[in-house]
Amino acid sequence: MRWMHGRCVVVAGSAGKYRNIFLVWLVWPLITLGIYHLVWYYKVNREARDFDQRVEVSPAGAVLAITVGWLVIVPPFVSVYNTGQRIARMQKSAGMQPTCNPWIGLILMIVAGLYSLYYQHELNQVWAHYENPAEGEQVPLAA
Repeated sequence: MRWMHGRCVVVAGSAGKYRNIFLVWLVWPLITLGIYHLVWYYKVNREARDFDQRVEVSPAGAVLAITVGWLVIVPPFVSVYNTGQRIARMQKSAGMQPTCNPWIGLILMIVAGLYSLYYQHELNQVWAHYENPAEGEQVPLAA
């Protein structure tokens, strides 16, 4: 709850989708020749923005950073790190102890692209905290 103009306002956000971590990391990207990974990355960043309005992110910009950004080398690493920070922020907004560590995500990016498995696991914890609501359902935020 927040106080705005002398009134108590309940802050809420949109729930994201609970996904199987192995499908996200290995199966769907293999079947779609990597396209699913880009779609997943876009959706994760959009879910962060829709879940907590205080999270500022351009989902399309995040995807550009991990694709075209490889030409400059640094942007994909910055984007993956920032996505980890966003997930930790989501955990905190849900009233949980933030367990998502962007440094682990960055290291796992180098190790067989495991960061998608790790990040989806961390996101699934947020949705489990809310007892797996339907995607887009409004859920109350704690902080």
